Amino acid sequence: MKRILTALVALPVIIASIRFEQLRLLFVLIAGAAMMAGLYEFWILSARRDMKAMRELGTFFAVAFLILFYYRAPSISPELLLVLAVIFVAATLAAAMLRGAPFERMIGAAGATILGVFYVVFLGGHIIALRTSFEPLLARHLLYFFLLVLMGSDTAAYYTGRALGRHKLASKVSPGKTWEGAVGGMIASLAFAALARYWFFDEISLRAALPLAAVMNVVGVVGDLTESALKRGAGAKDAASILPGHGGLLDRLDSLLFNAPLLYYFAANYFPAYYQKLIL
Repeated sequence: MKRILTALVALPVIIASIRFEQLRLLFVLIAGAAMMAGLYEFWILSARRDMKAMRELGTFFAVAFLILFYYRAPSISPELLLVLAVIFVAATLAAAMLRGAPFERMIGAAGATILGVFYVVFLGGHIIALRTSFEPLLARHLLYFFLLVLMGSDTAAYYTGRALGRHKLASKVSPGKTWEGAVGGMIASLAFAALARYWFFDEISLRAALPLAAVMNVVGVVGDLTESALKRGAGAKDAASILPGHGGLLDRLDSLLFNAPLLYYFAANYFPAYYQKLIL
C-alpha cells in the first residue's frame, strides 16, 4: 500500500512537469535533486565499508555534469563531457593524494567519489538531456514511453513475482526476484510499448518500439540487480528510507540509470531530424 501511495503522490507532479513545456525547469530540478539524493545514498553505502568519498569535490563535479546535460552537451558539444570527465578523475586522484596518510584509504576514497558520480549522475543525467535535446512534443513522448515501459514492467514483475514466483532469478544478489517475475515484467514491457505506440507515440514504429522495450526491460533488470549487489556488499537492505514502501531514491533509480543513456542515444539515431533541428 505504501508503494502505491508514494506513486500516487509523486507521479502527477512528474507527469505535469513532462506535459507542460512551461514546467520543463521543474522536471530538470526534480530529476537533478533525485540524482543528487541518490548520489549521497551511494556514498552512505560506500562509507559502511570504510570507503569515504570526498563529497564536496564530488558534489561540485556532479552539479557540473548536470548543467552540461541541461545545456544539451551530448548533442551540441560531446567533447565537453569528455573533458569534464578527464578533469574530474584527475582532480579526484590528486585531491585524495593531497589528503595525505593513511594512503591505504586513497583508492577507496577516490573510487567511491568517481564511481558514485559516474554511476548515478553521469548515467542518470541523460534523462535531463532527453527533456532538453529534442523538440518538445517528441521529448514528451520519449519520456512518457520511458516511464510507462519501465514502471509498468517493474510493477508487473513485483506483483507477478509475489503471486507466482517459485524459481529464483539471482538468489545470491536479490533473493526476492524470480524468473516468473522477470517474465511478467517482460510481457508487461512489451504490452506497454505497444499501448504507447498506438496511444500517443506514433513517431515510432511498432517494429522499433517492441525490441526497444525488450532491451530496456533486460537492461533495467541488470540495473536493479547491480544496485542490489551494491547494497548487499554494503550490508544494507535499502539504500535509504526516504520513500515509504520503496526505500531510497537509489532504489527507485536503479533501472532508470542504465536505461537513460540507452533511450537517449536510440532517440538521437532514430529521430535525427528532430535531433538536428535543435542543434543547427
